[in-house]
Amino acid sequence: MVSRRRRYTREFKIETVKLITDGDNSVTQIAADMEIHPNTLYKWIRLYSEKPQEAFPGSGHLNSEAEQIRQLKRENERLKMERDILKKNGHLFERPELIFPFICHLQPEFPVSVMCSVFHVSRSGYYAWLRRPESQRKEQDKALSRMIKEIHQESNGEYGSPKIHQELRRRGKRHGRKRVARLMRKDGLKAKTAPKFKATTNSKHNLPVAANLLDRDFSPAEPNRAWVADITYIWTNEGWLYLAVVIDLFSRAVVGWSMSERMTRNLVMDAFTLAVQRRNPPRGLIHHSDRGSQYASADFQSLLVRYGAICSMSRKANCWDNAPAESFFGLLKRALVFHSDYQTRAQARQSIFNYIERFYNRKRIHSSLGYRTPYEVDQLKLAA
Repeated sequence: MVSRRRRYTREFKIETVKLITDGDNSVTQIAADMEIHPNTLYKWIRLYSEKPQEAFPGSGHLNSEAEQIRQLKRENERLKMERDILKKNGHLFERPELIFPFICHLQPEFPVSVMCSVFHVSRSGYYAWLRRPESQRKEQDKALSRMIKEIHQESNGEYGSPKIHQELRRRGKRHGRKRVARLMRKDGLKAKTAPKFKATTNSKHNLPVAANLLDRDFSPAEPNRAWVADITYIWTNEGWLYLAVVIDLFSRAVVGWSMSERMTRNLVMDAFTLAVQRRNPPRGLIHHSDRGSQYASADFQSLLVRYGAICSMSRKANCWDNAPAESFFGLLKRALVFHSDYQTRAQARQSIFNYIERFYNRKRIHSSLGYRTPYEVDQLKLAA
């Protein structure tokens, strides 16, 4: 025989509550003595403490008018609740696999029974969903999130969702870009940003300057046809560290670099010398830079002549003429400098060397290179 649900009068509930709140009796003790579930008693205590005069309205003998008013109030509250639930974008969900997580998310705000009614799903179905082990999709998301975090860390936080999506494809993992972006948002991952780049070289001098032969042609057909060069600075607790780089426009590889605590002509000469030693460029190479005194110096110009390189310089106060070099410094500072507190120049040197030689040249993919690395582009050309 199925036992019927026991019902209690308002008076009974109030007196039971007072046994606990006004006396020395515990909920556990009263529950055992009166054969009432402890959760029911906790609910009675809460309702009575919140609104003593309005608690337990269902057991009194109301007249028809009062009963009608009470019914209308309940219906009104229900309608308001349904409206508030739908305001949470619930109308966008149609399938149970989307509805159930939404109900779970809103459970602290609304009764499960009301939400299930609004979305036309059963409570038993919802609770069955809660008891299920995590879905295969969630397990895949966890594994994918780990890979995303690994790639984001390898890029020093430089990659946003487009590049992480492409790097995953390179590793044989094909996932939608929106899915990658969603998981990055969930884990609080985003590409680092940096303040606007500031020029360092001094163009106010009386040294001869060259014409802009490159003329923003940043896409040569062969390696070692056009190099761009520039200088930037990095702050350490020991003082400034200056970095000069030489970039091959064909693959965007940093082929030469040098660092020093002073920004002299030797800094740019050392960077160019390293590039020549590594690449052995043909005569007629275009070397493009800004009009800084280091590049316009007689010693540096003599070095260019010695190796048969042709000097090209940006127009006055026009950073766009040397955009690839400016772009590289932006990447470097966004990935490292603006998020590091270098105690010494040696520490900064090691960090920058690691970024250029181990990450940027060999691992960093470029959208302009078809999402390949500078190293891969150079190797493909050599193999052709």
